[in-house]
Amino acid sequence: MTATTTAPLAAPSVRAARRPSGRMRAWATRAPLLPALIFMIAVTQLPFVATLVISFFDWNALYPKARHFTGLGNYSDVLTDPDLRHSVWTTILLTVTVVLVSLVLGLVLALLLDRKFRGRGIVRTLLIAPFLVVPVAAALLWKHVLYNPEYGLLNGLLHYVGGPQPDWISHTPLLAVEASLVWQWTPFMMLILLAGLQSRSHEQIEAAKVDGASDWQIFRHLTLPHLRRYLELGALLGSIYIVQNFDAVFTITSGGLGTANLPYTVYQSFYQAHENGLASAAGVLVVIGSIIIATFALRVVSSLFREEVSRA
Repeated sequence: MTATTTAPLAAPSVRAARRPSGRMRAWATRAPLLPALIFMIAVTQLPFVATLVISFFDWNALYPKARHFTGLGNYSDVLTDPDLRHSVWTTILLTVTVVLVSLVLGLVLALLLDRKFRGRGIVRTLLIAPFLVVPVAAALLWKHVLYNPEYGLLNGLLHYVGGPQPDWISHTPLLAVEASLVWQWTPFMMLILLAGLQSRSHEQIEAAKVDGASDWQIFRHLTLPHLRRYLELGALLGSIYIVQNFDAVFTITSGGLGTANLPYTVYQSFYQAHENGLASAAGVLVVIGSIIIATFALRVVSSLFREEVSRA
């Protein structure tokens, strides 16, 4: 009688012992991702750690034996040196200007493309094209095809109407860089805002029209509040890139005429002055600023996903 009662009780315990635990199942599902994770750490995180370590040293590549530990001295130089502080201010000014102008132009184009008209697909493709151009090629296009004082398109148009023939890069260097970046980033903002416009509730818009609301009232009280998250996302993603932009400054002005931003200063300190420690400190500050902006961008993206899930 005892044997017949203990055998059925022992079988579930054996099956439970053979069944993998929840932690083992989690590791089994994550195991295929480990090679990619190890590769990403080796390619991105280890160089950043090395850069962080170098930033605490006074290290000139021309005098490798004279390097010594300075602590936060390089960071103090970045924040107190007049040229470096000017590059930080130029980076902020460049980023804010390009992002704001790109958002406004992108919003206008998104509102136009949200309407139905013949050839809308072709127009949309043509407006997206500048964002698909390689950044260096876009900068070269603006420098030689548009800005050149002798054969550039802008001076050619001015010559046709009898206007002046300015050297655009020499007279307005920062504006020349900003214009090329605005041209390239407006399509990106347009795509984000167009996606936001197409996710609006058409029932609310039709109800507002029935109640007698004008187009401006609909835009101000319905469309613009709905686009707030998309505007924030476009501003944050654009800021992440433009803070790190190097191609336009290097190609159009070579960092001269007061257009040197922080990434170009890092390049100048490292490759021209051979100041490894100072360049590493400036690079770390760029990375920290990008991480701060990216954190806000991820929060905006997660909030957008939550809103879409709640609507569904």
